[in-house]
Amino acid sequence: MKTYRIHLIRHGLTDDNIKGVYSGRNETALSEEGKAQLLQMKEEYKYPQVDFVFSSPLKRCKETAEILYPHLNPIVIDELTEYNFGEFEGRTAEELHEKEPLFDRWLLGDENIKPPFGESNREFINRICNAFVKIIDGVVKSGSDNVAIITHGGVISIIMENLFPAENKNRYQWQPKPG
Repeated sequence: MKTYRIHLIRHGLTDDNIKGVYSGRNETALSEEGKAQLLQMKEEYKYPQVDFVFSSPLKRCKETAEILYPHLNPIVIDELTEYNFGEFEGRTAEELHEKEPLFDRWLLGDENIKPPFGESNREFINRICNAFVKIIDGVVKSGSDNVAIITHGGVISIIMENLFPAENKNRYQWQPKPG
């Protein structure tokens, strides 16, 4: 049986990450600190050499791909975009907790709740799991066995929560650090 290595990498640090705001679909660039951290981590941790890099279409992911894998052109997968936070976009959890009555239920993972003009938790889970299956199918067909996916914390946590349910961790416990 052939073994496949799929490296899930969260984009580098952004100013929105530092501010603690929900930044799903915003075209937020990497901060200067984020770029420096990625270069330092690349030196210290020796990111794995891969055959292909898949990326979210958002700037922070494509910038991360360019820093970590400058010799590879990322394959952009639109479905790897972060959660559509709708009207929660650009706001902090503290602000939303105080002003949005559905926020706490949404945050607890209620699959039917969605931010105004955003997507529900169930829609997000379905989109991400379907995208991951398509990527794996493409990897198997390509003959490659070693790829990286550069995407968002929410996307990675959904993949991990759904691939490793026996670990008994929820999506927040799977949340990776930038880079």
